[in-house]
Amino acid sequence: MSMDESQSNPSPSARPRRAVLDVGSNSVLLTICEWNEVEGRWIQIFEDTAVTALGEGTKSTGLLGERGMTASLEAMKRFFEKAQALGASTVAAATMAARIATNAEDFKTRALAQGTPVGILTGDEEAELGFESVANDPRFSADNRISIIDPGGHSTEVTTALRQPDGSWQTLFKKSHAIGTLGLKSTSLPEEQINGLSLLRASSEIDGVIGWRTRPNEAGTCVVLGATGTNLVSIREKLTSWQPEVVHGAWLDYEEVSKAVGWMSPMTDTERAAIAGMEPGREKTIHLGALILERFLFALGAEGCVVSVRGWRHAVLESDRWFQLVESRS
Repeated sequence: MSMDESQSNPSPSARPRRAVLDVGSNSVLLTICEWNEVEGRWIQIFEDTAVTALGEGTKSTGLLGERGMTASLEAMKRFFEKAQALGASTVAAATMAARIATNAEDFKTRALAQGTPVGILTGDEEAELGFESVANDPRFSADNRISIIDPGGHSTEVTTALRQPDGSWQTLFKKSHAIGTLGLKSTSLPEEQINGLSLLRASSEIDGVIGWRTRPNEAGTCVVLGATGTNLVSIREKLTSWQPEVVHGAWLDYEEVSKAVGWMSPMTDTERAAIAGMEPGREKTIHLGALILERFLFALGAEGCVVSVRGWRHAVLESDRWFQLVESRS
């Protein structure tokens, strides 16, 4: 079965609702979709998130900490129960923190014991799925070259692809970089309040890890996934509640992102938490996410990026092949 067929025609045995949990290094996200026969596509009916910091300290210790595991397991249990109440088939997958932690199997065992099995995505899979979440979005149907930036707690995935005459995509570049907000917080930038010199040093370190720069106009349309982009827009618009219709498709220019790093970095966590539009729990890492986004936009030679509220979980939801693969690893 081709990818297009799996997206538009769910198998007869599949339940009409699906749920995917993204168990990330810094948060757990739940998305539930329902198959709409009339429109021939999956429609989102529920979404929730919890900042759990599963990967806090993992880069320096090599372990998932007890506090992060407990918070993540509690969120997973709550989200599985919500999905079950809505009649959805449910899968869960973890990302970079679980990939690098030596005690990831312990976390998986505890998750299975409480009835919330979780698999682990590879870096290449996370990058591929992030790209598919954008490539399958009608918002970008007119774009022939796109670059996806997906900053996370311990990794940032980048994919650049070119649309072919037959509508398929040729991948020009794909890489998962070991750069993330929690990683920075546990190594280069541990302080709540960060000064300009520390930012310059961290910027140089990030650029060194990235290790590449594209030529002008090679990136095409840049799209950012994840909490960094969505929070920067929510803050700019001073949103007091989650409004995906406002955030999705919004534009962040390079200068705006760079200024966000500058004005938020000297603040305390308490001061950042009081910013209108800030998602609770993001105050510890939003300035670090903005710094990472700034450096990747610089590497791509981009003037800015379009914000997407979609993520790799949407690509899993919309594909039988991916949904079954994640399910088989749990």
